[in-house]
Amino acid sequence: MTTAFNVVVIEPGYANYDMERRALEPVGASISALDWQGDRQKLYAGVADADIIMLRDTFVDASVLDAARRLKGLVRYGVGLDRIDLDAARARRIMVANVPDYGADIEVADHTLALFLAVRRRIVTRDKMVRNGAWEVGQKEPMIRIAGSTLGLIGYGRIARAVHRRFAAFGVEDVLVHDPYLSSDDAAGAGVKAVPLGDLVEQSDIVSLHAPGSPANRPTLDAGLIARMRAGAIVLNTARGTHIDEDALGAAIGAGKLAGAGLDVFCQEPPGANHPLFSFDQVVVSDHTGWYSEQSVRQIQSLASEEALRMLSGKKPNNWVNRW
Repeated sequence: MTTAFNVVVIEPGYANYDMERRALEPVGASISALDWQGDRQKLYAGVADADIIMLRDTFVDASVLDAARRLKGLVRYGVGLDRIDLDAARARRIMVANVPDYGADIEVADHTLALFLAVRRRIVTRDKMVRNGAWEVGQKEPMIRIAGSTLGLIGYGRIARAVHRRFAAFGVEDVLVHDPYLSSDDAAGAGVKAVPLGDLVEQSDIVSLHAPGSPANRPTLDAGLIARMRAGAIVLNTARGTHIDEDALGAAIGAGKLAGAGLDVFCQEPPGANHPLFSFDQVVVSDHTGWYSEQSVRQIQSLASEEALRMLSGKKPNNWVNRW
């Protein structure tokens, strides 16, 4: 079969693209993985003949779109679109689709709770101490009971609601939510209280972020709001690193104002090895992997392939995000 279309997956991506090859075989598409190694010129050359680009977190601006002379569409493996210039794609009549429904609310909610437990129950530091011969550490490293804590959720979509359910199982009853799209009736039905952001940070023992990043990457928790947080609070972020003023967070933890943080995302990814927050034992980190399980990978690759197939078949994608 003569190859009709070229599909380029911009690395980093996944272990293999067998699922994409099977899905796109009916239209004779070839699949290639582009390891551009941070060199924008390699990126431009690698997408020059692409009909479809599939990507995770590479920044795709007008320069990439102009380099891809045949480009019909972009498919984002995942939900967030903050690294794609949607207006530039629309101006060039390049369709952009994402995959909002691959089930990652399960994984991200689990990961959020795991980070919290690691911080609150001192799992990481206790592991190090016991391995080094310590025992009966007790009140030398105090812990606070989870039940009875007030949970503050910034954003109340599917992931945040899944987080709410998990925390409820640990005895967290009072839940404050800041979400401009949440009506008072919906809040009451969900058993949460809708509040302004300032009230949430002042009254919550646990503040967990589950909202999209702002277009201008302004921090949701800036220095002023972090200064207003309840003493001993824990911050959790499995959404976007730009939500948090990292310098202000580090200062609050270093001063003993906050008990710690669980972070899966950072303002700059990957963070440098000497990131200031890494100096705190009460900060537990992971590598933007909250979404991951083998099941979620299979589902996201399958759904993304279906969107690419629709575009190459002359159809509109189901999750077309830059409509004209």
